[in-house]
Amino acid sequence: MPNQTNYTEACNNFDKIYEAVITSREPVIVNREGAESVSVIPTAELNSILETAYLFQSPENAARLLAAIERAKARTFQPRTIDDLRQEFGLVEEE
Repeated sequence: MPNQTNYTEACNNFDKIYEAVITSREPVIVNREGAESVSVIPTAELNSILETAYLFQSPENAARLLAAIERAKARTFQPRTIDDLRQEFGLVEEE
């Protein structure tokens, strides 16, 4: 469960909230009576969430990503070097 605070405490202690969010990477929810809540979240975390949502917008891409996750969890493939992959996909630079 994310940390929560009220609007007044957030205003009075924003520097502490900022440091806590950056350190813990956990969002802090700021509640204000009679208004919608907001969250303080590290920008890198927000960008990651937005990118993931974008990648999963396409059902075909979502299926490919989920299949890749399952293959990774199953550990059925041996690790390969970048050079091996470049060779396999014809991405070897000519000298």
